[in-house]
Amino acid sequence: MVSAPPIDIGIPADRRAQIAQGLGRVLADSTVLYAKTHGFHWNVTGPMFNTLHLMFMEQYTELWNALDEIAERIRALGHMAPFGGSTYRDLSSIPETNGVPPAMAMVRELVEGHEAVARTIRAVFELADGANDQPTADLLTQRLQIHEKTAWMLRSLLEG
Repeated sequence: MVSAPPIDIGIPADRRAQIAQGLGRVLADSTVLYAKTHGFHWNVTGPMFNTLHLMFMEQYTELWNALDEIAERIRALGHMAPFGGSTYRDLSSIPETNGVPPAMAMVRELVEGHEAVARTIRAVFELADGANDQPTADLLTQRLQIHEKTAWMLRSLLEG
């Protein structure tokens, strides 16, 4: 049987491990935010039902597609991607929602969730940048732009 050679992509093993752990937190935050957004999509009510129902669908679809990219980057760094509800709960900085909040409270929670993911991404970006890991830095930059824009758009619904 032929074995795979050790990973040699120009990033030391300990740095790859740190980055992969950080990406695991991004994956957990993104997964919890995905589930929350999807649940809000199902359960939103009130005068803004149609607008929020469609907006939440766009947002959870975007998040769903991002999960694979994040997990695959962890694998490319030579580590296993975390999975499972309790694992995500332990790794995520986003709290679960108890009950079904009113529509605008849902919007507020999603603002807070997107901003939490942005903070997690920024912490991991420092690790990736310091390790000269351009693919991870690029992925994180793209994710950061999406989360900041989404938070801004949701926040706009709460202002004025």
